[in-house]
Amino acid sequence: FLMAKVIIHEETCKGCGLCVDACPRGVLAINKERINQKGYNPVHPVNPDKCTGCTSCALMCPDTSIEVER
Repeated sequence: FLMAKVIIHEETCKGCGLCVDACPRGVLAINKERINQKGYNPVHPVNPDKCTGCTSCALMCPDTSIEVER
């Protein structure tokens, strides 16, 4: 099957976690180690190999900070 890739635009992400909850495969998590220029902990892929390209994360993001490449 085709590999999908999640791209997080960290500087516009405000770490709300909606995408984390929306992902059925547990691909994303809040990055507690990083703080963006706006002072938020952005999301990052923790299980990128599990991504199926369903785009649930991108659809849930209120800031359009997520792209999914398929």
